[in-house]
Formats: sequence, structure tokens, C-alpha cells
Amino acid sequence: MPKVQIMSVIGSAVPASLRELGLLACWYLVRDGEAVSGPLTSLPAAQALSRQLDLHRVHC
Repeated sequence: MPKVQIMSVIGSAVPASLRELGLLACWYLVRDGEAVSGPLTSLPAAQALSRQLDLHRVHC
């Protein structure tokens, strides 16, 4: 089973709604090159969600 990875984007790749809030970076969880989460506003949030998905995958 493919592992979930964390991808960061910066600058103009950040969704406009987040740039309007002053965020210059955001993070996505990806699996096989496909986003499995929406943009997350912090690396710790992305890491926490990644751990949750890994735990869910192990218990299913």
C-alpha cells in the first residue's frame, strides 16, 4: 500500500484564499501523486493528519 507523504507548496502555488490571509506556504498530504487532503496551514497539522491516516490504514 502506498505511503502518504507531505508536500509543501509556496508562493503562487498557495491557494488564493490562504494567500489573502497572509500565508505564503501550505501543505498537502499526497499518495501516488494525488492529493488526499486539502491545503493545511501548518506542517504540524499535516504531520498529525498523516499519523492519523497511517493509524487508520494499519487498523483497517
